Amino acid sequence: MSYQNPVFIPGPTNMPETLRKACDMGTIDHRSPVFGKILHPCLDGVRKVLKSEQAKVFIFPSTGTGGWETALTNTLSAGDGILAARNGMFSHRWIDMCQRHGLDVTIIDTPWGQGLPADRYEEVLKADTGHRIKAVLATHNETATGVKSDIAAVRRALDAANHPALLFVDGVSSIASMDFRMDEWGVDVAVTGSQKGFMLPPGLAIVGFSQKAIAATMTGTLPRTFFDIRDMTKGYDANAYPYTPPVGLMNGLKLSLDMLLEEGLENVFARHHRIAEGVRRAVSAWGLELCAVSPDLYSDTVSAVRTPDGFNATDIVTRAASEYGMAFGVGLGDVAGKVFRIGHLGSLTDAMMLSGLATAEMVMVDLGLDIKLGSGVAAAQDYYRHGSGTAAKAAA
Repeated sequence: MSYQNPVFIPGPTNMPETLRKACDMGTIDHRSPVFGKILHPCLDGVRKVLKSEQAKVFIFPSTGTGGWETALTNTLSAGDGILAARNGMFSHRWIDMCQRHGLDVTIIDTPWGQGLPADRYEEVLKADTGHRIKAVLATHNETATGVKSDIAAVRRALDAANHPALLFVDGVSSIASMDFRMDEWGVDVAVTGSQKGFMLPPGLAIVGFSQKAIAATMTGTLPRTFFDIRDMTKGYDANAYPYTPPVGLMNGLKLSLDMLLEEGLENVFARHHRIAEGVRRAVSAWGLELCAVSPDLYSDTVSAVRTPDGFNATDIVTRAASEYGMAFGVGLGDVAGKVFRIGHLGSLTDAMMLSGLATAEMVMVDLGLDIKLGSGVAAAQDYYRHGSGTAAKAAA
């Protein structure tokens, strides 16, 4: 690997130098008002990114996995019913966490490459007349398969069933890169992390709680200490944490939020869509297909590219790293060896993406795949090029 090349894994993402420097700061007294000047802008900025007026935001020294645990342990009790679809590695891991906490999970197994089946959610919820199910899990963007699901449709399923369950959404690889509407979609807990759309190192679990989820913390009895949002709330009221906060990362998050909001969220989402669409056109020009089974499911942050049967897709990732010093993502779980993943989120430009596509082409040709050098790059260039018919039409 070369530190001079951008990375094209789905996270951690490329880090702007200004954010790296913001994280590299001298020691301050984290129990003084100085820390409050970092903390509260972070909380307010995250709320804006979530598009929420009411959410209570919590930022823990952790990762997205810690965010999942925060959602579960603060609101639920052992034996509570959970409804979840398993359509990729990260939905699978959240289900596994529920089971380890003694929760009773109803699993809707869904083929990898498909989105969350809102109709099946509705069917199960309508049958749950005793309201045994206390929470519904939804992975907005399944990072293993490059599949974006319709969270608004899941909310409609809950409403159609007139079911009071909480809606928990994993937005780790979508929030701050793709449109996320916490209030409009009726999300009760939104989970993300620092190392993807926020363009920072791993180390922060970022969660938003609705008022309904806050109320559930009064009845939930699962053990919680480090991730107890009641303790965190008391700390925030005093411009502090209940323990030592990750001050440098928080300072980086404050600047990251400034950058995102200055660019404008809609512009951020449009940039991610444009870069992703160029990747998709390159994949088509290579004669390959995405793991996501239809265009409405295509993720704007990661593309999982299927390789021909009998070919080990992991070889592409291995050779890209060893021969060209560039990182792509391997396939995980059910699609291990069948796909390689191109991350296109965070700090990224059209020109940076072209370098990744060119490298992927070289590697695939090296490994004997029937791909013409320059074909995918040309397709992406035609889309990215200023003034081209394709780009002008897409911008209209």
